[in-house]
Amino acid sequence: MNLRRISYTGSLYLGSAALVILCGVPLLWMLFTSLKPPQDLFAYPPRIFGRYTLANFHRLISETDFVTYLKNSIVVAGVTVLLDIVVATLGAYSLTRYRYRGKELLANMTLFTYMFAPIMIIVPIYVLLKELNLTNSHLGMILAYTSISLPFTLWLLRAFFQSFPVDLEQAAFIDGANRFQSLIYVVIPQALPGIIATSVFAFVVVWNDYLFARILLNDPMLQTMPVGLQDIYESTIVDWGLLMSGAVIVTIPAVIFFLIVQRYLIQGWGMGAVKG
Repeated sequence: MNLRRISYTGSLYLGSAALVILCGVPLLWMLFTSLKPPQDLFAYPPRIFGRYTLANFHRLISETDFVTYLKNSIVVAGVTVLLDIVVATLGAYSLTRYRYRGKELLANMTLFTYMFAPIMIIVPIYVLLKELNLTNSHLGMILAYTSISLPFTLWLLRAFFQSFPVDLEQAAFIDGANRFQSLIYVVIPQALPGIIATSVFAFVVVWNDYLFARILLNDPMLQTMPVGLQDIYESTIVDWGLLMSGAVIVTIPAVIFFLIVQRYLIQGWGMGAVKG
């Protein structure tokens, strides 16, 4: 029995180490490439240790519009996540605390809409935004991103809210609280880990998107980072140092975001698995 447990534990650690290497080596290679001078990029054999410089980052900031792309991505992603979470929280609370005809059908239909690939809905969304004069604008992008991430975030938060007993809310009602006060002071504090875990999903969808940003935005000064990096790639003679420095900067906000919310993320995923 002990031998079996030791073998299981060893296999688990071995698999974890292999996963870390598989995911970590490309990130480290990207970081080292961004710090190497141009003449050392194609040195053979490749060297991990050697001369390093911040010149690639300086050129990226001074010679391209990357700072503008970064600011646009932060604004669009931040507002989208905020709007997405507010709407999904209110919707999930309605689906779990009120009784009305067609509630379960509505909940199932929200998940069904998520089955459609973004490439299938980009044309209808473009036509709709064009009719509203919202193409080539950050507001149109925010609404488009909300439309593709909201169904899944609503479904996740519904599962979180279903796992909470209603006894605390009923106690709040007895003390004189109304529905809104119960939501703000009782439900949301309990659901905070789930809300943060759900916000990670919405953030990743927006931060990494290329398709919607490429089609819905024409003004180069409104572009987000994925499109900006692609434009830098196409406008240079494959300057790998420049591109890798841009990729490092793109990765940093996502890493910081995950480090901040990781405690809530693990707790939230565990809560969402209790009942769905």
